Amino acid sequence: MGGGQEELQQLSQEIQALDEEIEELEGEIRGYRSEKAEIDDAIEAIKTLEPDSTIQVPLGGGAYIRAEIQDVDEVIVDLGADYAAEQAEDGAIGALETKQDLMDDRIDKAGDELAELQEESQQLEEQAQQMQQQMQQQQMQQMQQMQGDGPDE
Repeated sequence: MGGGQEELQQLSQEIQALDEEIEELEGEIRGYRSEKAEIDDAIEAIKTLEPDSTIQVPLGGGAYIRAEIQDVDEVIVDLGADYAAEQAEDGAIGALETKQDLMDDRIDKAGDELAELQEESQQLEEQAQQMQQQMQQQQMQQMQQMQGDGPDE
């Protein structure tokens, strides 16, 4: 019977490891969605900003400065790997939309992985529950046998 307890403990550890992976993936998906929302905001800003508009520009550390837009014809877009390029409005929007597509792909891929892990976790939980029920039944049978084997009066 000790073997059953060891198997159950091993299943429990596997489930816990899967739960940690699931939590990590959910965090990644939240990060991708947040980045995608920022890209949406940037595209919307590029489309709607007018010259002479006043905006707040982040300086870092939660500090902002007010600035006046002089020219919306050229936009500096982060290309990744610490590179940025000045692009015309349409080019900037196109680059950001490409980033959006990349985020969608990452979200989809992570979502598929998440579904697989959740399914695997559920199967292990069901297996652990069945093992636990079998062990309880065996204990009940042993107790009944012990009661039945008692001294006759």
